[in-house]
Amino acid sequence: MAKLKVAYVCAECGSDHAKWQGQCDDCGAWNTLKEFKLAAGHTENRAVAARQGYAGDCSQVKVLNEIDLSEMPRIPSGVGEFDRVLGGGLVPGSAVLIGGHPGAGKSTLLLQTLCHLAQQLDALYVTGEESLQQVAMRAQRLELPTQTLKMLAETDVELICRAAQEHKPQLLVVDSIQVVHMPDVQSAPGGVAQVRECAAYLTRYAKQTGTVLFLVGHVTKDGSLAGPKVLEHMIDTSIMLEGGSDSRFRTLRGIKNRFGAVNELGVFAMTEHGLKEVKNPSAIFLSRSTEAASGSVVMVVWEGTRPLLVEIQALVDDSPLGNPRRVAVGLDQNRLNMLLAVLHRHGGLQVGDQDVFVNVVGGVKVLETSADLSLLLAIVSSFRDRVLPHELVVFGEVGLAGEIRPVPSGQERLHEAAKHGFKKAIVPRANKPKGGIVGMEIIAVEKLSEALEAI
Repeated sequence: MAKLKVAYVCAECGSDHAKWQGQCDDCGAWNTLKEFKLAAGHTENRAVAARQGYAGDCSQVKVLNEIDLSEMPRIPSGVGEFDRVLGGGLVPGSAVLIGGHPGAGKSTLLLQTLCHLAQQLDALYVTGEESLQQVAMRAQRLELPTQTLKMLAETDVELICRAAQEHKPQLLVVDSIQVVHMPDVQSAPGGVAQVRECAAYLTRYAKQTGTVLFLVGHVTKDGSLAGPKVLEHMIDTSIMLEGGSDSRFRTLRGIKNRFGAVNELGVFAMTEHGLKEVKNPSAIFLSRSTEAASGSVVMVVWEGTRPLLVEIQALVDDSPLGNPRRVAVGLDQNRLNMLLAVLHRHGGLQVGDQDVFVNVVGGVKVLETSADLSLLLAIVSSFRDRVLPHELVVFGEVGLAGEIRPVPSGQERLHEAAKHGFKKAIVPRANKPKGGIVGMEIIAVEKLSEALEAI
């Protein structure tokens, strides 16, 4: 029997260590080294298999302007929101990782996409978590075309690539990366070593054969991708499908994309026939109550390459506790605490003895700073119990000195708000368009005190 070698791999950065230690030398994380056993000659066997199997020809040196971009045409998936997040379509030879919580709809989205693409392209769907009968029942329930899609139930990575070499699909889905394994790696499926080796093996096959590879990944309790962090460095595109079981809407967000813009957002609605794309998500997030209430205002956030109108709500109430609570849903908790300090110092409003709850309607996670001004105005509205105008829209970044800083694409945000019928806007002075917006009153402010006077 071959002698086993022992290696220690960091679950955060994927670096190898000769022996176990409490802290990783590369990334500085503590207690992240995981042990796995590797048969002697494993690396050499992998290299020999690559040379004898599907290894390509030796690469040639080319001048940058002589590279023919027509060699990598985009393949439209048929779903506009999906193509938006991918950067315009599928790229041959790319590896795409789709993560999300159980029940978010990852398998449903890929099954819908492949069933329609299989009518023009060769596609292979590999399922490791479900049986073929379960996938067929889902396809029948969703009323999908099932005449041309090829299915395979397998968890051995080498057998999956061997079947792919035989059928030569242009699209390959592996559901999921946490259940597949490599026989030579002496660890359980889903471990650090198995996930890293299997992902590298599948990605190498996709690059050398020009196959579009989709990998399905699970997430941990805190919402991060399960498995080693090095998995995100191996693939070309990483997208997350977010949405709870209590909501019928799902958001598809791009986290990493080598072929397009990151932080693109696609919105889907879960129906009895699967995921349906929502082409105008602002109309969904603006389904406000007909009765005006304090603590509510509409902001314009920029998601990828388009503006999105979202309602933000705040509730300020007397706290029975010695340490008042600060709860932020859809926003950064630390930024909320910082903005409350700015409101006290430069706005003259003390909420130190109040509970402050803020929420972004629709389950959207706002990652940019353009929501600062709208958040503070919603807090002031709730604290004073004054209703803000229903046709008001607000955006702008708030600095520690109380200044209102400009945000990118200000004019496009205003045009989007005007298209949805908003008549009044409070924006940073640097974002005020010179010609104005027809039918909209624009109030430009430079300091937080000016914004408070405007409302």
